[in-house]
Amino acid sequence: MLKTHTCGELRTGHAGQRVTLAGWVNRRREHGGLIFIDLRDRWGITQVVVDASRTPEAHALALRVRGEYVLQVEGVVQVRAPEAVNPDMPTGEIEVQAERITILNPARTPPIEIAGEHEANEEVRMRYRYLDLRRARMQRNLILRHQVTLYIRNFLSERGFVEIETPILFKSTPEGARDYLVPSRLHPGKFYALPQSPQQLKQLLMVAGYERYFQIARCFRDEDQRGDRQPEFTQLDLEMSFVEREDILNLIEELMTRLIEDVSDKRLVTRPFPRLSYAEALERFGTDRPDVRFGLELTDVSDIVARSEFRVFTGTVEAGGKVRALVAPGCAEYSRRQIGELEDIARDAGAKGLATVAVRADGTLRSPLAKFFSEDVMAELIAAVEATPGDLILMVADTPSLVNEALSALRVELARRLNLVDPDEMSFCWILDFPLFEWNEEENRWDPSHHMFTSPRPEDTPLLDTDPGAVLSQQYDLVCNGYEVAGGSIRIHNREIQEKVFALIGLDVEDARERFGHLLDAFEYGAPPHGGIAAGLDRLVMLMAGEPNIREVIAFPKTQRAADLMASAPSEVDPEQLEELHICICLDKKPAGSGKGS
Repeated sequence: MLKTHTCGELRTGHAGQRVTLAGWVNRRREHGGLIFIDLRDRWGITQVVVDASRTPEAHALALRVRGEYVLQVEGVVQVRAPEAVNPDMPTGEIEVQAERITILNPARTPPIEIAGEHEANEEVRMRYRYLDLRRARMQRNLILRHQVTLYIRNFLSERGFVEIETPILFKSTPEGARDYLVPSRLHPGKFYALPQSPQQLKQLLMVAGYERYFQIARCFRDEDQRGDRQPEFTQLDLEMSFVEREDILNLIEELMTRLIEDVSDKRLVTRPFPRLSYAEALERFGTDRPDVRFGLELTDVSDIVARSEFRVFTGTVEAGGKVRALVAPGCAEYSRRQIGELEDIARDAGAKGLATVAVRADGTLRSPLAKFFSEDVMAELIAAVEATPGDLILMVADTPSLVNEALSALRVELARRLNLVDPDEMSFCWILDFPLFEWNEEENRWDPSHHMFTSPRPEDTPLLDTDPGAVLSQQYDLVCNGYEVAGGSIRIHNREIQEKVFALIGLDVEDARERFGHLLDAFEYGAPPHGGIAAGLDRLVMLMAGEPNIREVIAFPKTQRAADLMASAPSEVDPEQLEELHICICLDKKPAGSGKGS
């Protein structure tokens, strides 16, 4: 080894020892005949002192050193004078008196600042990711990710789970998002698909009798990017046989509780985790992934405002829509500009507008709606939403889904503005009893609300033949701080029920056989009752690290446009490769001057 110790290891107990360190120059300072070098590796920083009067050759070389040079330093550990101790560094009580310095590699001036916590443009960070990853923040994040993964592996292994890898090259069986396709050279015109998840494979492992499987699985989905999505991502995938919903919920709740307490510096807010039905989550928070660290719950005021003379409200209610309200505490004196900002958020979420009633501190009202409401109806509205003097009532009228989306977005924004959330808290909740299907108006058919392998509740199974929209599923989602961090279900293990679900979502017998014949056949060879869950490792670590998006906890992520700026991917390939794969590139470009219908 080119080092005897790490740069974060030395303490006063090492005083007098001859050591060899190796690392990067974090900072260099000159003080007359002394040069101080902060030498850094991923374990920490050690101060190195180079004295011209004692080691002139090392001092001369140190004069050439700049930030990010890679050095090897040989010297003796000495205790710092009391006035020179740095209490902010674990190694702050010692320094290494350099006797010999070797430049292992010089460095150009980096395009981003590595020492300190200064932020750089994200595009530059992505282009020079290997430098960005040297920064202390990124190293903390990736080490945390390692600790989380190791903890999960140990936790599940101790409980009888077996880690089994599943294929990366699999069959294209669209399950909600677009597949990434891989052409086959040996089978011209045919393609593999990168797995969106190991869903079918883990169910087959249950048929195979392993009973408790898990995997830190790589998954791939060709979907639009956002802060908590990437084209390739990692999830904890697990499946269990002979279980009911409660068994899986209890296991995951124990895992998350212990993981946060043992690995993270975050605080858990509520234990046991609250459980909300899908319908209750929408009713109270407008979303099935609510942040329950704060209140600001929604109130349905449709029946009250239907008795007003405001045509937007009455017309919406008559058409079967909803009018719902959210109270912004202490915001009655918001300016026209501030209310306009809230209106923009509502419109961005799909709402046509935002109605407001300000209940001033003296009890008087300020609202463009006042002339359309009798005193009794307005008093009933204020009582229903429990507004008090100083509060601002926000109302949206539209279809239930649009109302929920708009008010949910406003709820999150108000919590941010009013500092209602503690960033050091992690608050989990379970969302249960999802509908099994959602109606697809464009395709005139049912879509699975989770995925097509989710089992209906046993008591609802007869409704598959009579009223599919009323069927509730055995799906469960785990939400933390407004993010879905895990989702799963009890699975269908009966061929007849699985084929019935396929038919309801528009897969005829032939299509079902082509796509999922391997799974259907397996169900006829003694498939046990089983269920599982998948937890997004990237999102979970993002929350534990207190980061704003998952790119900060992935070593080599893609940008929001699914591009790798460092390696310039995706990229064109040699024509010879395409020919070998029997692929012809045909870009959809209209000839110059072509018009409609050409």
